[in-house]
Amino acid sequence: MQVQVMNMAGEKVGEAELSDAIFAAPINKPLMHQALLRQLANARLGTHSVKGRSDVSGGGRKPWKQKGTGRARQGSIRAAQWRGGGIIFGPTPRSYEQRMPRQMRRAAVRSALSDKAASERILVLDILALQEAKTREMEKLMRTLAPDASVLILMPGDDLTVEQAANNLPYVKLLRASYVNIRDLLNYDYVVIPQDALTVIEQILG
Repeated sequence: MQVQVMNMAGEKVGEAELSDAIFAAPINKPLMHQALLRQLANARLGTHSVKGRSDVSGGGRKPWKQKGTGRARQGSIRAAQWRGGGIIFGPTPRSYEQRMPRQMRRAAVRSALSDKAASERILVLDILALQEAKTREMEKLMRTLAPDASVLILMPGDDLTVEQAANNLPYVKLLRASYVNIRDLLNYDYVVIPQDALTVIEQILG
């Protein structure tokens, strides 16, 4: 697959070849959905907790004798029907982690990248570099490349200047190419990839 390579001014400066194994793979929507649910589930903390009847204070003896009072029989003031009693079947700390084979996870990412490529929402830059960490410079670049759209930028490595310039833009996310994932690919309209990052993606997903 051949795509145009643009510079930071939005001008065409050449062409790049995208790997068909990554950017022209079969689009498997059920697999993408499963991978997204797994990632969302694994992001949950699962720290919610309530106290059962063995955790609350009080109790230790019957509030009153079993018979003869005219009232309902009670065994402990820790029971759920009492104010301050324990909660029945309440949430307790747990892990929401879901397992998914690595090959399936990578196949889902390839499907998402292929979907972006098929809809011409992958933009390849010759280089992405800024002299200063200025938000207005990054905003100008994004409006040139993908006006009125959210953008995911995949960088070949850490670039503090570009990262600081993009941090204040809510519709832009900077991500190392080695951390490419299904959630971010589906959340953003366009994917901007410098040519150096293409090599990283091909090494991981190829």
